[in-house]
Amino acid sequence: MTQPSLSWQDAAGDSREIGFRPGQSIAAALTAAGVRELRATRRGLDGEGRGLHCGMGVCQDCLVEVDGEPNTRACVTKARLGMRLRHQDFPGVARLLDGPVPVPDDSPLPAPQVVDLLVLGGGAAGLSAAIAARRCGLDVLVVEERGALGGQYYKQPAPGLDASALDAQQAEGGALAAAAEASGARILRGAELWGAFDLDRLAIFDGTRTRLVAPRAVIVAAGAYERPHVVPGWTLPGVMTTGAAQTLWRSHRVLPGRRVLVAGNGPLNMQVACELAEGGAQVVAVAEAAPHPARRPLAAVALAAADPVLAAKGVRYLAALARRRVPLLHDTVLRAVARAPSGALQATLTGGAAFEADAVLLGYGFLPSHETLRALGAECAFDAARAQFVPLRDDDAMTTVPGLFAVGDCAGLGGAPAAREEGVIAAVAVALRLDREVPVAMLEARTAARLRLARHRRFQDALWALFAAPRAGLSLAEATTVVCRCEEVTKGEIDAALADGAPALGEVKRRTRCGMGRCQGRYCGQLLAEHLAATQGRPLDNLALFAPRAPVKPIAIADIVALDRAP
Repeated sequence: MTQPSLSWQDAAGDSREIGFRPGQSIAAALTAAGVRELRATRRGLDGEGRGLHCGMGVCQDCLVEVDGEPNTRACVTKARLGMRLRHQDFPGVARLLDGPVPVPDDSPLPAPQVVDLLVLGGGAAGLSAAIAARRCGLDVLVVEERGALGGQYYKQPAPGLDASALDAQQAEGGALAAAAEASGARILRGAELWGAFDLDRLAIFDGTRTRLVAPRAVIVAAGAYERPHVVPGWTLPGVMTTGAAQTLWRSHRVLPGRRVLVAGNGPLNMQVACELAEGGAQVVAVAEAAPHPARRPLAAVALAAADPVLAAKGVRYLAALARRRVPLLHDTVLRAVARAPSGALQATLTGGAAFEADAVLLGYGFLPSHETLRALGAECAFDAARAQFVPLRDDDAMTTVPGLFAVGDCAGLGGAPAAREEGVIAAVAVALRLDREVPVAMLEARTAARLRLARHRRFQDALWALFAAPRAGLSLAEATTVVCRCEEVTKGEIDAALADGAPALGEVKRRTRCGMGRCQGRYCGQLLAEHLAATQGRPLDNLALFAPRAPVKPIAIADIVALDRAP
């Protein structure tokens, strides 16, 4: 069978045909063909354009032009036969249609769709919540922005790829997704919430039109995205998060490169290194910021006591790396990335070690995706131990906004097992709040979920005691290092904006445009807030971050006004 193909035109104007497997994303197809740079930048401060970085549609760096239309995220857009792809010029201005621009008519807005429960996110927490809510008799709508259910932990094979599960983790995710499908919950794939105006005034773009939804309760299960590690060269094509690399392999069966370096903090990096090595990549080293576990024996014992199965899984990763003779460097942090004369990336680590690689993978922890929660008025507090903002919740996972629940990693990084338990607890709480008669079996399931959740949280506490490491913030950035990826604002420009006094976060944003880009400050916002706290003594409280506002993610005006007016 002939492999489908698409055409790619690079920055120099040279074109070629690129084959791909059905179901693969544009980013996966281009990465498999060795294409790293996907778009130009406004200022070109690092001498190169941008490429795949987060792999989950958050950073907006992998924009390409598709069939003449710019600003398409390559990481979340499926490759299609005959696509014409082009390296995107900055800023990627959409071409206007010939003739008059259509405008919406003046008919009344459509009535919003009323549902008992809206679940935002189709990962471990969201799917568990949807299944439990259906068992309680609720009308449930699930909104998932990707084509596949399962989220970042389960990372299912891309729909259409016709690939079997790689391991038990992926198989478990497939079973969970199938159970959600069979539950009777309505599931919107490839849909994004762009407007969170009030709990009963939500705007969702389903890929064709904007839907207005008025849920009686909302469970946000938006997950998390990887914490930025700002060093010289972190914006170069080929530097991506460990999550992006894992998605390439687990969802699309594409390696991020033949030679890869993994640098970060936490067990995910060891897992990804093992998976890529098993897939055929040469892992030149794993740089772990935390000290060797032998230096923290009490945390190691507590970890094994909390969950022997997961602890044993970690030991197997260590053994696999040792068996493949992959250097595991503790107390080691990535300091800089540059382009080597060979064309590969050269990564320099603390201690002076340097490695050449096709891809440099960064995994320095995660930040909760709490933008929608904050937009709806949920109060957040700064967790100093984990250096993250988390929503305040009660024992049922309800936030400070009645009827608004937060479960999973968007509410604090607790891992997929804990997320599933929180989904069950929140769903039962919603049913009781809506005065539904909850089956005894679901009340018992909630009690069991609370017990398991306590154990999972003990495991997470021990895990991060074992992997505790200093966070670099902006300490490794030079004056010319880009901090705001979208607007290309450098560390030096931020420092200059702070030089004449103690401006607040919003003032720094206005002076520098830091946080005004397409990712809306997701990557630079907390970095800037922490920098101001450290240099000016400002509190890290509910007002420390950029104010959330619609659209939550970039959306074309034409898609905003394309309201679903169907009866």
